[in-house]
Amino acid sequence: MKLHHVLEGPADAPPLVLLCSLGSTVDMWAPQRRELADEFRLISVDTRGHGGSPVPDGPYRVEELARDVLETLDDLGVERASFAGVSLGGAIAQWVGLYAPERASSLAMLCTAARFPNADTFRQRAQTARADGVASIADAVVARWFTDDYADAEPDTVARMRDMIAATPAEGYASCCEAVADWDVVDELGGISAPTLVVSGVEDPATPPEHQQILADGIPDARLESVTDAAHLASFQRPDVVTPLLREHAKGAR
Repeated sequence: MKLHHVLEGPADAPPLVLLCSLGSTVDMWAPQRRELADEFRLISVDTRGHGGSPVPDGPYRVEELARDVLETLDDLGVERASFAGVSLGGAIAQWVGLYAPERASSLAMLCTAARFPNADTFRQRAQTARADGVASIADAVVARWFTDDYADAEPDTVARMRDMIAATPAEGYASCCEAVADWDVVDELGGISAPTLVVSGVEDPATPPEHQQILADGIPDARLESVTDAAHLASFQRPDVVTPLLREHAKGAR
């Protein structure tokens, strides 16, 4: 399935694929897209069921979401790229690293897990989204994306991101919740061979830092970076730290 995507940066630059978190669109990568398009061919994609991408009936599996990304890259003629993903996007990056290693020149996994905590919570969230719409849970979701101090200082930004979550199609959101609930590659991480950066938000309540530690311990030679004053959407709250990390990592993999 071909996904809605945005292309930015020089056509002949090294490709960097940006993979979104659950409940977000390519807009969640706005800080990085502004900074990295000078040096990379940025390919930002809306996950199946989100933004401008198709919304087939679910449930979905991470494998399907990853194959969508690869099919989109095939359509663009991109054989190999660096991948950076937040949360659900980080799981997609893990799948690529494990099952399509020839496609990945490097991987960056942000605020994600090899097995997400509270699988039952995600299944319950899927039921609620289908029954009552995503707007009914948007406040609770966005509260996990940012620290309280940031939310107090940037209420307009938080409101905009909350509206992005609320606009997610119910079936797409719910089906991706089910993909998250079923994701478990803890015992397979040793099979990832691409150079890997793992980024942790120190105050992330959704995927606390111990989950990134599991990734860093399990993936050979992975590099772990912890970002202070950041919750689940560390890339958006702390681009001053995260964007240079992504740039350095993707450049080093050329």
